[in-house]
Amino acid sequence: MASIYCCKECGTNLNLRSTYLFPPDFYFEAGNKGTLSFATIDDTKFNFEKEDKFRPFFETLDYWGIQRNRTKMKCKSCGKLVGYIYDDGPPLTDSPGQFHMGPSQVIPRCPRYRFKIKALTISSET
Repeated sequence: MASIYCCKECGTNLNLRSTYLFPPDFYFEAGNKGTLSFATIDDTKFNFEKEDKFRPFFETLDYWGIQRNRTKMKCKSCGKLVGYIYDDGPPLTDSPGQFHMGPSQVIPRCPRYRFKIKALTISSET
């Protein structure tokens, strides 16, 4: 049984596959409360808008990193914001990291596509 994920605003099928869904207890630096995270998406269904955040940690309450980048994902049909792309996915290399203390921001990472649950409608297909 597979799930079909659609935009809540316009009902467009976003072509998100549940096989690329990260487990809900998987740790990410940007968190995953109220969201679904995917390893890959269909680029033709979304418009992308770069967003940079260069603020000191004490100026922000919604911490998703100091000097981190994220990209807004908007539904191509209606323009509604459905999620963000973060750079805190699994490491691209199996290097032990800086000073052999595990992966860090120095290690290049895969993108993670994080969708807001409130922006999606989820239905089941048998």
